[in-house]
Amino acid sequence: MVIDLDRCTGCSACVVACNAENNIATVGDEQCARGRNMQWIHVQRFYEGEYPNVTAYHAPMMCQQCGNAPCESVCPVFASSHSEDGLNQQVYNRCIGTRFCANNCAYHVRVFNFYEPYWPSPLEQQLNPDVTVRGAGVMEKCTFCVQRIRRATLDAKVEKRKLIDGELRPACVQACPAHAMFFGELTDKSSLVNKLWEENAQRSLRVLQEKNTQPNVIYLKRVQVPETDVL
Repeated sequence: MVIDLDRCTGCSACVVACNAENNIATVGDEQCARGRNMQWIHVQRFYEGEYPNVTAYHAPMMCQQCGNAPCESVCPVFASSHSEDGLNQQVYNRCIGTRFCANNCAYHVRVFNFYEPYWPSPLEQQLNPDVTVRGAGVMEKCTFCVQRIRRATLDAKVEKRKLIDGELRPACVQACPAHAMFFGELTDKSSLVNKLWEENAQRSLRVLQEKNTQPNVIYLKRVQVPETDVL
């Protein structure tokens, strides 16, 4: 996934779409105040410069689908593991709620179900039948909308064709009104995400790459040059 931070407006449409697509429960004001909010994407806000020349920018932060995921090696029941297509997957019916994976996640993007899931009416009527409803005591996280990946892959197989670049779109990518999020096969030289990555090499970064987690989410961010340096 490639996210252009220079386009992101911080509107949180990605967060809302993610919640609706993946049956993420509501927890209420009291639990939010205790830091137990349930969101697979957090829109983080940063500020650059000194007053009055301050610039704000936003960074959607979700599971980075690390190639060398520190959350996987600490799970005693192998609930966190790597799928064949490179996703960092969470097997809910194996999870026993130790939360070791959350403690070892460098990005703090895993969330724990402290209570049975709840949706105030009429939100319970919009649950996605393609996604499991997780119970209490289970750790959960972003899956890159794996249900959409599986469906598009099967449709292409039935129609005896290859997947089209851009055909796979997680809910957050589809909902982004600023077109700041892109999804595709990074190793495919002809894909849009590969072109964006190569054409914007000077402003691309991977969060906490120095930790050797090998994250698969690339952020694009223009480097701010202080006016004193320009002069």
